[in-house]
Amino acid sequence: MLGPRALNRALLARQHLLERTSATAIDEIEHLVGMQAQAPLAPYVGLWSRLADFHTDELAAAVEDHRAVRTSLMRSTIHLVTARDAFPLRSWTQVALTRGFASSAFAKRLGGIEIEALVAFGREILDDAALSRAALGRRLAERWPDGDQEAMAYAVTAHVPLVQVPPRGVWGHGGAVVWTPMERWLGPPGDDPPDASSWIVRYLASFGPASVADVRAWSGVTHLGQVVDDLRPSLTTFRDVGGRELFDLPDAPRPDPDTPAPPRFLPEYDNVLIGHADRSRIIPPGRGIPLLPGNGGSMGTILVDGMYAGTWRNIRDGRRATMTIAPFEPIAATDRRALEDEAVRLLAFTAEGADPEIVVLAAAS
Repeated sequence: MLGPRALNRALLARQHLLERTSATAIDEIEHLVGMQAQAPLAPYVGLWSRLADFHTDELAAAVEDHRAVRTSLMRSTIHLVTARDAFPLRSWTQVALTRGFASSAFAKRLGGIEIEALVAFGREILDDAALSRAALGRRLAERWPDGDQEAMAYAVTAHVPLVQVPPRGVWGHGGAVVWTPMERWLGPPGDDPPDASSWIVRYLASFGPASVADVRAWSGVTHLGQVVDDLRPSLTTFRDVGGRELFDLPDAPRPDPDTPAPPRFLPEYDNVLIGHADRSRIIPPGRGIPLLPGNGGSMGTILVDGMYAGTWRNIRDGRRATMTIAPFEPIAATDRRALEDEAVRLLAFTAEGADPEIVVLAAAS
């Protein structure tokens, strides 16, 4: 049986949040099976918290030279993945993307337009130009003038493998969301069919031990029970305190539950917080994850003793950069000092050249 603290330390170790790793940005993105990236700059902070020597230009260069791409994948959300993973991950998650669109309000607004014809025409349009959803909708209206332009554009982006092109997602730059076909950006896909078992093994390597429900919650893909059963001979099994069966890789790290966990800063939507159906290993009871708006790099959440413990935000005003930390509960003096030290380092990363000021608010009552 593994209790919540044992599961917490295992998760932190595999996410490189107990100790930073010396991996490259590309290797770390692959280890994490992609990084949540609705906020386009969030992966920079996520990598900074995990890598021993990470600089923004390393990831910026990978995005600009097509080695890393932003695309819709797990849970129909935007993820940053490597070029090697983009096609096979999209192929595996496409069934969930299709299902998600079919149950969305956009599908109800198509007004009887045949979706196969709509998607085929949209693919032809995007093969010739990178477009925003609004521009794509206008082009689609040339054939279906009475159609809902927004709904038609969402239908195409849900069914055609696309990537968001730079400067979106490049540190120090900004840009609107512009889409182009994955094949146009990366070249033709390989011939290897999607293999659900390989994705489950990789998920366990970075999120395990985990239940079948956890894998489903992370990926958005259903009907995985048989795949996990087929893997059972090569896996180790445990139970959590609620009796749920957990699967794991035999040699994956499972540190002692009393292993110290340093404070860590996470960006918006970091998958470590949302990668399980049962999030009790990292989120205290009654705490919801804030849906923080932003581009990434200026706000997020904090971990104290390995658990989600508050939020952070920084503001740049001339040469001064102020980070405000808002914990949910009072923080012990030693944890507070370590949190402030980490905050100074993060400010030096996100607001290079500024004079840092750290403000820790009183814990919410």
